Amino acid sequence: MEFFLIPFLLSIVLLLSASSSSSSTTVTLPLTVFPSLPFAHPWKNIKHLVSASLTRAQHLKTPRTKSNTSIQNVALFPRSYGAYSISLAFGTPPQSLSLVFDTGSSLVWFPCTAGYRCSNCSFPNVDAATIPKFIPKLSSSAKIIGCRNRKCSWIFGPNLKTLCRSCSPRSRKCSDTCPGYGIQYGSGATAGFLLSETLDFPEKRVPDFLVGCSVVSVHQPAGIAGFGRGPESLPSQMGLKRFSHCLVPRQFDDSPVSSPLVLDSSSESGESKNNSLIYAPFRENPSGSNAAFREYYYLTLRRILIGRKPVKFPYKYLVPNSAGNGGAIIDSGSTFTFLDKPIFEAVAEELEKQLVKYPRAKGVEAESGLRPCFDISKEESVEFPELILKFKGGATLALPPSNYLALVADTSVVCLTMITDVTFLGGGGGPAIIFGAFQQQNVLVQYDLAKERIGFRKQRCTGN
Repeated sequence: MEFFLIPFLLSIVLLLSASSSSSSTTVTLPLTVFPSLPFAHPWKNIKHLVSASLTRAQHLKTPRTKSNTSIQNVALFPRSYGAYSISLAFGTPPQSLSLVFDTGSSLVWFPCTAGYRCSNCSFPNVDAATIPKFIPKLSSSAKIIGCRNRKCSWIFGPNLKTLCRSCSPRSRKCSDTCPGYGIQYGSGATAGFLLSETLDFPEKRVPDFLVGCSVVSVHQPAGIAGFGRGPESLPSQMGLKRFSHCLVPRQFDDSPVSSPLVLDSSSESGESKNNSLIYAPFRENPSGSNAAFREYYYLTLRRILIGRKPVKFPYKYLVPNSAGNGGAIIDSGSTFTFLDKPIFEAVAEELEKQLVKYPRAKGVEAESGLRPCFDISKEESVEFPELILKFKGGATLALPPSNYLALVADTSVVCLTMITDVTFLGGGGGPAIIFGAFQQQNVLVQYDLAKERIGFRKQRCTGN
C-alpha cells in the first residue's frame, strides 16, 4: 500500500493520558464475512468480486514504497463482498469496531472522530452516514503520536527527517506531531492521524498500541486490521509467536456464522497442539527497492498439479527476483487467487484437458468474468480432480474441487475461481501468485512467526 502525507491533520489535538494493562496468553476472536455486495443480480455480484480481486492484485503487485496471557481467540466472520472481519476494542473505556482482517497490509486503522466522512461507501447493508466510529475524546488512553516516537518512523521510514524538520537530533524540544497519513488501497483510500491507544481483549490489554485514526475514506466501508509483516501490524505489536485461522465457506451473503482467529504469544511450539499440520518455510523477497513487498507472506511453492498432472510453466515465476518480481504470497484480503497470465493459461489449459467431456459455457464466462466454465446440467454425477500445491521441504496441500471450482449463480455451471489480468501479458511486477481467501476455505492456516513458516491442515471450519 502507499502512504502519503496529509498536512492538515497536524493541527488535530486530543486530551492525553496513560493507561494500565493486565497480562494474558491466548486471544480467540470470531472471523466473519463483510458486508453485502452492492448488486442484487448474481451475475453482477460475481463480476464485482472478480473485478475487486483484480484491483486488489494490481495493488499488491505494484505497491508504492512506504517510507501476557499468550493466546487470544477472536471470532472471524465472512462478509459477502469477499473479505472477512473481526471485532476489536480500543480505548478506555473500550469502544468495539468491526475491522477487515488483512494479511496483505500492516497498519491497523479505524473510522475515527464524529466528523468521519466516507464517500462511495454505501452498500445494501452499509449506510455511509452511520458507519461505527471510534471517538478519541471518549477515551482516557488516547494519545497523539509525536515525531520523536519511534512508531512514527514505522510508517514514514527515512522520509521522517524531512517531514519533521524541527525535530533534529540536536534539538532538545520537539512538539511536532507525527505527520498525518494517507493510504492508497487497490479499491479505495483512507487518511488520518496516528494514535497510541489501548487494545482491549477480555483477558488481556495491550497499551501503547499504534493505530490509525482515519477521518476520511473512499470506498472503504470499514477499517483494516493489518496482519502483515510490518512492525506496525497487529501480530508485531502484540509480539505474537503465531496466529491461525480457518475460513468458513462463503455463500457471498452476510452470514452470522464465524470461525476462530487464534492469536498466540506463548513460547510453546504449535507442533504439540497441531501435530497434524504440514509446514513449509516462508520465503524472503530480496527486493531492496520496494519495502512493501517485505510486508507480504511469501510461500515456498515449488509445483502446481491438477490431479496427478503437473502444470507446466517457467519456474522463475515461483521465486522473487532481485527486483522483487515473482513468487507466491498468501492474502486474506483477496477473494479469488490471482495468477500471472502465463501461469493462469497453463492452469486453465490443463483443466480444460481433464474436463474435456463437459461443454464449455462461454456465455457464463462472458457474464461472470470467470473462465474456464463448464456446463454440467446434463450430468447425473461429476468427477473433478484435486488441485495440488507442493512446497519446499515436501509439504503438499491437496485442494478439493470446492476450493477452486464454484457453481455460478443459479446455473448448473462450474467455473474456475482463479483469475488473471490481460494487462500483464508477460506477468508484470510483484507477486506472480496471490493465494486468495476462496482457496483457503476449510483449511486451517497457521502463520508460525517464531519459526518463519506456514502450516496447513484440511478440516471443516465449523462456525461458532
